[in-house]
Amino acid sequence: QLQLVESGGGLVQPGGSLRLSCAASGFTLDLYSIKWFRLAPGKERDWVSCISSIDDSTYYTESVKGRFTISKDDARRTVNLQMDNLKPEDTGVYYCAATALYGPTWRPCKTLMGPDFPYWGQGTQVAVSS
Repeated sequence: QLQLVESGGGLVQPGGSLRLSCAASGFTLDLYSIKWFRLAPGKERDWVSCISSIDDSTYYTESVKGRFTISKDDARRTVNLQMDNLKPEDTGVYYCAATALYGPTWRPCKTLMGPDFPYWGQGTQVAVSS
């Protein structure tokens, strides 16, 4: 059974750091694109960062560029999101999502939207506040 479990959320002051992890079970990551989404209070779900299957290309939404880093550990079947210099507007529930993408249907993960992902984790809460 394919499953995603996020961890690493918490309360941090502005300027602080957190490292989120998305642990996969039931599948290997090489053929899956992984995307982090954020659901902020009173806002629609938005994407934060992603890493593509096959070529491991990485992408970031504009507001987190230079502050967040996504990485993949194939051996541990984990995708990490290192979040530095956190701001109050980074507050929200962070979800990782996975979709298998390879062969003729492959495209960069930045082009993938929520409905393209059949597998989701339960979310981890991030709160940035002084």
